[in-house]
Amino acid sequence: MTKAIFTLILLFGALLLAAQKHTISGTIKNKKTGESIMGATVKVVNKPQAVTSNEYGFYSLTLPAGNYILEISYVGMNNLTKEINLDHDISTDLSLEEYKQTLETLVVRSTTLGRSVAGTQMGAERLSMKEMKTIPMLLGERDPMKAIQLLPGIKSAGEGNSGIFVRGGSADQNLILLDEGTVYNASHLLGFFSTFNADAIKDLTVYKAGMPAQYGGRLSSVIDIRMNDGNNQEYDVSGGIGLISSKLNVEGPIQKGKSSFLVSGRTTYVDLFLSALKDSSINQTRLGFYDLNAKMNYSLGKKDKLFISGYFGNDHLKSGDAFGLTWGNATGTIRWNHIYNNKVFSNTSLIYSNFKYDISIKSGATDFGIYSQISDWNLKQEFQWNPNAQHKFRIGINAIHHNIRPGDVTSSATSSINSQVFQKRYSLENALYFSDNWKLNDNWGITYGARLSAFSILGKGDYYTLNNEGKIIDTTHVASGKIYKTYVNVEPRLAVSYLLSKTASVKASYVRNTQNLHLLSNSTSSTPTDKWVANTNNIKPEISDQVSMGYYKDFAENKFEFTTEAYYKSMQHQIDYRNGADVTDADAIETQLLYGKGRAYGIEFLLRKKTGRFTGWLSYTLSKTEKKIEGINNGNWYNARQDRTHDIALVTTYQLNKKWTLSANWIYSTGDAFGLTWGNATGTIRWNHIYNNKVFSNTSLI
Repeated sequence: MTKAIFTLILLFGALLLAAQKHTISGTIKNKKTGESIMGATVKVVNKPQAVTSNEYGFYSLTLPAGNYILEISYVGMNNLTKEINLDHDISTDLSLEEYKQTLETLVVRSTTLGRSVAGTQMGAERLSMKEMKTIPMLLGERDPMKAIQLLPGIKSAGEGNSGIFVRGGSADQNLILLDEGTVYNASHLLGFFSTFNADAIKDLTVYKAGMPAQYGGRLSSVIDIRMNDGNNQEYDVSGGIGLISSKLNVEGPIQKGKSSFLVSGRTTYVDLFLSALKDSSINQTRLGFYDLNAKMNYSLGKKDKLFISGYFGNDHLKSGDAFGLTWGNATGTIRWNHIYNNKVFSNTSLIYSNFKYDISIKSGATDFGIYSQISDWNLKQEFQWNPNAQHKFRIGINAIHHNIRPGDVTSSATSSINSQVFQKRYSLENALYFSDNWKLNDNWGITYGARLSAFSILGKGDYYTLNNEGKIIDTTHVASGKIYKTYVNVEPRLAVSYLLSKTASVKASYVRNTQNLHLLSNSTSSTPTDKWVANTNNIKPEISDQVSMGYYKDFAENKFEFTTEAYYKSMQHQIDYRNGADVTDADAIETQLLYGKGRAYGIEFLLRKKTGRFTGWLSYTLSKTEKKIEGINNGNWYNARQDRTHDIALVTTYQLNKKWTLSANWIYSTGDAFGLTWGNATGTIRWNHIYNNKVFSNTSLI
């Protein structure tokens, strides 16, 4: 009897020991620079368990007690193998060495190797600046925003324009983030170049579908750009002189292995070329830009790290004394990372964003200026919990205070234009979100979550009640700090993947997005003088629902990748303009607007060769984008401004030797939809607005 009891105790102890689980966690870094690596894979050899590092390089893997061999991998780095005896919780940082290739290869990846097949995320493209350097660009300037336009589903807003249309969305429906700070106008030189200095950027991720729950506020895409942290091992100074600009980059340790800094600036000298021309109508023109990126990070201990980063950029365009235009962005971010334990990671961020423009015009009796600005303060708190290898939870809150100065007019005493100060608009945008990346088994994966957003219109200001013709019939005054109206929306997220084999999978996703800030423009392409407006009692939040499905295949030992995705997106509360609209009336802008719905659908194909001397990709997009707004085209569907049926991009790179690389791009696309005004004079002057041979409206002038 005693022997039997003893045997049972031993058996129970063995079972209990086998059931015990422990966690290995830490940060994955670049051994040469000390910078954290986002998206590195930590996999258990000969087992299905695997995790990826988050945006700050943190990883956490929970396994039953035992001996394991871990393989850590990241594109462009040598794989690292580590043996562990997991009989207790382990905290260890892992460093990867850069892969020294005899022939450089260009790799633009959807995610890390093989994860485009295995992960649940759809429509995500990640681009490293090191990987982008062989893509040919205008005047030799490496430009992240131009590079992503070569990918399927992402279209240029026009020649010489850094704005983009993503899956039928307009240029303002893209959330562009630089170290979490919103960039409201991502252009230099009137759109020929973007605001992003490639030398200061670590990587860029664009989400076209299935946006993670931590992102919100735009309908079509998220472009998340991360700055370099700075080398904490050694000092490095680099620079360059280009055809239109020069740049200088300085980075190094403040305290070796513990803290680092980065300062990167560039400026243009287009002015010098213009002033050298003999044509007096041109040599008085001044056009140029400058920008500055700066970042500092400091390890406060094994569990805490502080980041401070900022961006400042400015453009100017001047024609003698008659015309002047300046515009620029500024962002600032303070972030604190804290590791509570081996399963819980948190990030706290305080973020400032600002965009402004200033116009001055002097011509005869006309002497005036226009100043407009939008600025935000954003406080964000997020927690990530990794209870085991099957679940990755993320929960967070953020609050954004918007301050919009729509366009004040100042004039001289002798000007024919009167000075006018328009109402500032204040609002508060709050959100609560959660998500879980759940690996059901070896074949099935699901990511689910939701975002609860609340947009509150704040005083001080006047708000208007309109009739069906857009005329003001009543005015409500809201006192300073008072809430006039709040829009609340629930935005669900769902993505499912099924692994057909080790090299093929199918996926589907659904996402609802809400947008509370809207861009109004007098032109067909995005310009610095476009006007940002927030929700009012008349301008409601834009809402989109997108369903996507895709097939993903790696073949020829992962040298080639093929993906295809189909999508359908419906949009509510879309904005267009009344006939003859004047969007310069900043106080009563709603009187110039019409509202309706939109739809966008299409299919995308991508064939990519990822390794070897010859690399590149071929992408094709077939799509349709339409709007239906009462008062336009007799209330029928019409082609939207961003409708473009066919888009083809071919990117090729051939490595001749260690020093020489040949690369070329070829792009084909069908034309944009546009509005045409025509008229005839037979005593009474009449004109009609035509859109794709359909009459918008009929207007007469006696």
